Amino acid sequence: MQRHHFLRALAGAALAALLAAHAQAQTTKLRMAHSGAETETQHLAALEFARQVKARTNGQIEVQVYGSSALGNDNTVIGAVRGGTIDLATSGTPYYTGMVGRMNVLDLPYLFTSTEHAYKVLDGPIGRSLLDELEGHGMKGLAYWEVGFRSLTNSRRAVRTPDDVKGLKIRTTPNPAHIKAFQILGATPTPMPLAEVFTALENKAVDGQENPVNIVRNNKLYEVQKYMSLTRHAYTAMPVVMNKAKFAALKPEQQQALIDAARAAATFQRDLIRKSEAGDIAFLRSQGMQVEENVDPEPFHKLVAEPTQQMFADKYGRQLIDAVLQAR
Repeated sequence: MQRHHFLRALAGAALAALLAAHAQAQTTKLRMAHSGAETETQHLAALEFARQVKARTNGQIEVQVYGSSALGNDNTVIGAVRGGTIDLATSGTPYYTGMVGRMNVLDLPYLFTSTEHAYKVLDGPIGRSLLDELEGHGMKGLAYWEVGFRSLTNSRRAVRTPDDVKGLKIRTTPNPAHIKAFQILGATPTPMPLAEVFTALENKAVDGQENPVNIVRNNKLYEVQKYMSLTRHAYTAMPVVMNKAKFAALKPEQQQALIDAARAAATFQRDLIRKSEAGDIAFLRSQGMQVEENVDPEPFHKLVAEPTQQMFADKYGRQLIDAVLQAR
């Protein structure tokens, strides 16, 4: 009798071990890459996304996060997602507009009046339709995370008016609207990957750059920049994308879990950014930066909004611009 119980217990333990090994074998591991520093909100959002995915799939899917351009700069990782060598990535919208030109509407200077306006557009039919267009380029758009409202820093002088921008060499994204805006203001726009910006500023290859406050802090740009002006001249969203074929290979409930996790991480990140901005500004000042908070946007708006909108309209019409404006 004792032998019978022993054999049953042994068989049960073996079965449990077999089931555990099978479950482990069934775990799908996905690699996610981005260019942000590990202190940035996009990295924290990526970690939250990974946590959410694991919880929502009962451990069937695990996401490994690689930040700080560990797997390449923005252009590289997006190309790798399209090719299937990286599973997931998140980068600012300027890095997608070469494929989906209509997405450039989201980056037009002074088009969004507030973060609430931006969220309404991104989380609604306009934002979803633009994500859907990525499928024609081998990617599934899951949700929009946030870069935020961009502001200007430089090492030469305080910027309070458009005239103060003239003659500055400014690192920008490769977005045509950003480049056009700084050309109108009399600056020399110089597109380059974020990973190269600190060195370019340190070596005086460029005078300044434009990014939200949290990115300036977390990339330690205060070490090589003296002046920051809260121009908030353009909003940048951050699509979360997955290789289309790998997404399609998942079960429907797993697909939905990834989408829901990406949206939950978006809410998590937006809340982090909102709560941290005042502290980030105070920190930059404590590091010796001169921060101009009350920059009048109207003179900048008058110069750059209409020409950049017209540049977009010449290619894609005004319908999308008008839809964004009406969503306020």
